[in-house]
Amino acid sequence: MSEHHHFIIYKPYGFLSQFITNQIKGGKHKLLGELYDFPEKTMAVGRLDVKSEGLLLLTTDGKVSDHITTRGKVEKEYYVQLDGAITSEAIEQLQNGVEIGFDGKKYITKPCKVKLIDTPDLPERSKKIRDARHGPTPWISVTLTEGKFRQVRKMTSAVGFPTLRLVRVRVGDILLGNMQVGEVREVEELI
Repeated sequence: MSEHHHFIIYKPYGFLSQFITNQIKGGKHKLLGELYDFPEKTMAVGRLDVKSEGLLLLTTDGKVSDHITTRGKVEKEYYVQLDGAITSEAIEQLQNGVEIGFDGKKYITKPCKVKLIDTPDLPERSKKIRDARHGPTPWISVTLTEGKFRQVRKMTSAVGFPTLRLVRVRVGDILLGNMQVGEVREVEELI
């Protein structure tokens, strides 16, 4: 039986959460393999879209990946910078579930935890974000157990406060902590 490898990384803005791309046209995307020499059969556990950044788990063990992504019990926490001063009503809507589009159908998100937070101490993003001179850009924490395609971005847009920056800071008990953008750490286990 071969020993599996597990990694936690700080996925930079502009990277795809994968190692190969099927996309031929539309420009070259940066892939995870550019960050580190990962062993063969390493896979991302869940994804972060190209514009999102933060904690991404990688493993060579499909059972670990399946446990984290499909059981629907592992919490994922995101720090989200918004365009506009979010209202308590909008926060309550996000907590209770909002309607988003998913796979061409309407979908109501599951209830989740949402709260206003102070500006987090995060590394500066490689691509500049508009600043507060153009209006308020508060941060919220969103913790959920599901993860549909671009879900958090769709949720904040659904309540009228589009996402400017999205950083995943926690998956289960694993924290982004003080990792730097692009940093890769091999760990003993993920769950």
